Amino acid sequence: MKSLLALCVVWTVAVVSGTEEQKLNNCDEVRAAYSSKGFNVNDVPSKGVNGVPLKVCPQGYSCCTVEMEEKLSQQSHTEIKAPVSKLSTSLQSTFKQRHDHFDKFFRELLKNAEISLDSMFVKTYGMMYVQNSELFKNFFQSLTQYYVSGSAAVNLDSMLSEFWADLLERMFQLVNVQYEFSDTYMDCVSRHTEELQPFGDVPRKLRIQLTRSFIAARTFVRGLALMPEVANKVSTVSASPSCVRAAMKMLYCPYCSGQVALKPCQNYCLNVMRGCLANQADLDTEWNNFLDAMHSLAERLEGPFNFESVMDPIDVKISDAIMNMQENSMQVSQKVFQGCGTPKISAGFRSKRSVKESTFTSRFRPYSPEARPTTAAGTSLDRLTIEVKKKLKHAKKFWSTLPETMCVSEGIAAGDECWNGTAKSRYESDVIGSGLANQISNPDVDVDITKPDIVIRSQIAVLKEMTSRLKAAHSGVDITAESDDDGSGDESGSGCDGPNCDMYFSVPPTSDKERGGKAAGGSEVAGSPRVNPVQSNNSAGVTSRGSMALALCGLALALLASRLR
Repeated sequence: MKSLLALCVVWTVAVVSGTEEQKLNNCDEVRAAYSSKGFNVNDVPSKGVNGVPLKVCPQGYSCCTVEMEEKLSQQSHTEIKAPVSKLSTSLQSTFKQRHDHFDKFFRELLKNAEISLDSMFVKTYGMMYVQNSELFKNFFQSLTQYYVSGSAAVNLDSMLSEFWADLLERMFQLVNVQYEFSDTYMDCVSRHTEELQPFGDVPRKLRIQLTRSFIAARTFVRGLALMPEVANKVSTVSASPSCVRAAMKMLYCPYCSGQVALKPCQNYCLNVMRGCLANQADLDTEWNNFLDAMHSLAERLEGPFNFESVMDPIDVKISDAIMNMQENSMQVSQKVFQGCGTPKISAGFRSKRSVKESTFTSRFRPYSPEARPTTAAGTSLDRLTIEVKKKLKHAKKFWSTLPETMCVSEGIAAGDECWNGTAKSRYESDVIGSGLANQISNPDVDVDITKPDIVIRSQIAVLKEMTSRLKAAHSGVDITAESDDDGSGDESGSGCDGPNCDMYFSVPPTSDKERGGKAAGGSEVAGSPRVNPVQSNNSAGVTSRGSMALALCGLALALLASRLR
């Protein structure tokens, strides 16, 4: 009985072997497919040979040799790397373009704001502005430097304080041209800038708005720049030897049995690619967190931290501050004289220079908003953010879905008539989850889950850090700057969440008490409306403003005449 069973087994093996040998009598199809990959057709035997030496593919009769396995392994490495590289390159290109668009837009807004202010102030304040234009030029240079390099290059708070103190010094001398002021005296004036509030509430509000919008803008642009950097570094991660073997088995072992048209089963492909891209999938959590933070900050840029809404009308805001100072110049001067002492009358003032030449009596002219330069590429911040939010949403789960993306190509079979790794049949194993930890049960790729890839781990750390910066910027905080506990945290911190956040300045009170405005001869100017040269074309308002300036000058002359007597 045993002898009969043994004979039966030998006969079966012989029949199967004979069938395989008969089937592989001709390897012409394999030779054609192999040479189409750019390899030497002479590497392929003309008919099936003993496959015992093969290291990856089945070892029966085969159209493959060990040399062919090695070359096809290299080809497999290239073929699994190519789609990942292509997808990564597309991602890099998308966000490199978005970065360039935003960066160009923000830089051009800064430049246009400077041009607009210069044009308006030349028309409005004439030589008084021209003689002091370097103050404003330096102001915009500092803003640009802060946008480019952040708090490492410019302390925004200090820069703004110095700007207003310097502007006060210059204006104080212009409205009190009849006096001589020493450097020590002007230092005293600067020290009282915040106490005097000569520019009304404009400096405080502008500081808050500039801080929030600049932190949001530069952090968002840095985030856009980071995405291609991360994708590029991750795409350089090489496939492991076990991954290459598994890919070779999946893609080219059908060649060895002469089945060049047989495609891998889809679930088989998923398990192989999830094993090969296990480390990349682990990037997904922090990648998605980063994208969520970018999306939230983009919404801030659309709303309360809108860079365009702050920079576009900055000339109006600074002009508003100057008018505050001009209107309240007498009150400010009196407070300074009380605190710093009464200065001496200037000898030069007594001689040749006329009041008209020396005092700050600008002619306020309407300024047409249509004259503003156009922004970058004729676009707007709203358009840019709407577009980039779509791209950010589309980029979510990029790394964990790479296997699915790769396993839906024409070279993969969705049904049961497919290559399962050993034969043309249904793939029976379960599809394992994504990520390194799940690969412990991968039936097709040997993955060492105790050795995560160093490059991937470093990029996870980079994304975590950037996400923290983005979240801080969402609250108006630059976490790269040293904390300065000056009691202003609430103003530059949490920001405003509602849609009605005031991006423009409300009109300051104009009561007689606050304005301190009296016409020459002692009659009060009751309820005179504020007229901004940029915002009004009303000739009556312009006349009223010019009359007030002349009245102030007349009052100053009267005081001077009484002292000279």
